[in-house]
Amino acid sequence: MSTNTISEKYNELKGIAAEKVKDLPKKTVIQVGMATCGLAAGAREIKEAFEKEIQENEIDALVEEVGCMGYCYAEPLIIIYKPGFAPFCYGYMDEGLVNRLVQDFLLNDDPCYEYALVALETNDVFPTFEDFPRGVYEQKIILEECGFIDPTDIEQYISRGGYSTLAHALTQTPQDLLDIVKEAKLRGRGGAGFPAGAKWETTQKTEAETKYIICNGDEGDPGAFMDRSILESNPHLVIEGMIIGAYTVGATKGYIYIRAEYPLAVRHVEEALQSCYQKGLLGKSILNSNFNFDIEVFHGSGAFVCGESSALVQSMEGKLGMPQTRPPRLATEGFQGKPTVINNVKTFAYVPHIVKEGAEWFSNIGTPDNPGTAVFSLVGKVNNTGLVEVPMGTTLRQLIFDVGEGIPNEKNFKAVQIGGPSGGCLPESTLDIPIDFESLHEAGAIMGSGGLVVLDEDDCMVSIARYFLEFTQQESCGKCTFCRLGTKHMLNILTRITKGEGDKASLEILQELSEDIKAGSLCNLGKTAPNPILTTLHYFREEYAAHIEEKRCPALMCKDLIAYYIEPSKCSKLCSVCVGSCPTEAIYTREDGLKAIDQEKCVKCANCMKTCPPDYNAVIKLSPPELLAEKEGKK
Repeated sequence: MSTNTISEKYNELKGIAAEKVKDLPKKTVIQVGMATCGLAAGAREIKEAFEKEIQENEIDALVEEVGCMGYCYAEPLIIIYKPGFAPFCYGYMDEGLVNRLVQDFLLNDDPCYEYALVALETNDVFPTFEDFPRGVYEQKIILEECGFIDPTDIEQYISRGGYSTLAHALTQTPQDLLDIVKEAKLRGRGGAGFPAGAKWETTQKTEAETKYIICNGDEGDPGAFMDRSILESNPHLVIEGMIIGAYTVGATKGYIYIRAEYPLAVRHVEEALQSCYQKGLLGKSILNSNFNFDIEVFHGSGAFVCGESSALVQSMEGKLGMPQTRPPRLATEGFQGKPTVINNVKTFAYVPHIVKEGAEWFSNIGTPDNPGTAVFSLVGKVNNTGLVEVPMGTTLRQLIFDVGEGIPNEKNFKAVQIGGPSGGCLPESTLDIPIDFESLHEAGAIMGSGGLVVLDEDDCMVSIARYFLEFTQQESCGKCTFCRLGTKHMLNILTRITKGEGDKASLEILQELSEDIKAGSLCNLGKTAPNPILTTLHYFREEYAAHIEEKRCPALMCKDLIAYYIEPSKCSKLCSVCVGSCPTEAIYTREDGLKAIDQEKCVKCANCMKTCPPDYNAVIKLSPPELLAEKEGKK
């Protein structure tokens, strides 16, 4: 099919899209962030409140749903586009603020600067995101449109240039496209960082009538939501990348593997696929070319191990999701025994940008061996939680203290757990290492898919290591003896340590078991499961020693090594808030009218500490428990 025919078909689609959105700049538009983070914060109620107010005040305005901008700490978020004004973003929305914005801004031209987070365009009166530290370090590529378009409206994506790269790609040879991806040094963003071009080349050169391309959206790390947010907010970018990839390697069938626990992502992707078929962007003769390609969604069942590519294929074939030995490689013998390319959501999302802008453009971002950007979900003890995209080579310090604006409540930074449950816990001394695959590996962590959990002085590193090991132990498929039994044995040791029952030999056993599990496991779940233990043993060994030798938890986190105590000098006879908050009736009134805690009844839920009035702050935590006995004069 001629180049002109492909261009004509795309220009026809672009004309339809332009016609649909041409009147939007002439009217007021309120965009409500309704990805999962927004919905959890009450975005649906905000959208309904705007619709009600607009109807009652007879305002000519459109309220539309958009995805996640990444500023999850400020949800619910909205953007107001009003002719004659710069677009403004407002956060922490509630129904009262909806009424205020409608009355003062939509009806009376007062933008309510006191409630605005930022302006989205440069102006003389209000800062933009670029004026804040986050805007200095962030460089959005695959997150660029997230939060600014309706993910279910294909016309909005096309009107912003969407699928133009696909139209261009279909006029190139598959080899030309492969060369671009290889020259760009695009590395897989699922965790391993394997060169995407090398994987694609193997599949391209393997002779077979049927080839598959699969997008791995089985994101299961605790605290990670990068892939989910992209699929919820801009599914067409991923789909366009998959189609280009399929054309490059010669695949005729594609699957997007999404865990069923992501219902909004599933719905948006399925609606996007349906729109693509209606527009001739999927199916037979895509954009009037000779290329045929189909995509459908496969619902994962939530097994963490199925994020590993061979286990993912096994589950798609109706088998137990267990990793398989290699060779054969999936690129030559994958799904249904056919050559298969499997890449992460973020990897495919880069492809349209790389093909459009060129390999040199992508290579100039980040570092020479780690080009491009990294997308992280920034969670935990950090002020500005959310979704972040920064160039490779950005330091952890810049990410946490500049982009995330540091630790809340004036607490001290303690560690950052990076790379998901199989990642490592890195201390303050490592904050200036650059974020790239090799540097993080050298420090004992991994890039992973992009989960990043910040910890402060109140977090016990032994307990944190135990938490992540418990997750990986439960998610182990059980195929490898080292992974199945070794992680269980390590979990038992860590549990005993957090209860004050460990001994000095425990640390040597943990070290040996970790090394054996890494060497004896088949897949990366087992090989990386010991990372939290190894890094905490290396960087925070003194905390293990305190638990074992002093039977003390320095962070006052391990329940068996702490006790709650009511300081008599701070307690008020007139206050009984703590009594009512205790679920086990452990708090009683002494003869002098002050309160005390029966340690045998106390379950250490911390309700008394949380409910004690700030004017008193009478409830304190102590460790070890013997200090409590000394205070009460019982020993």
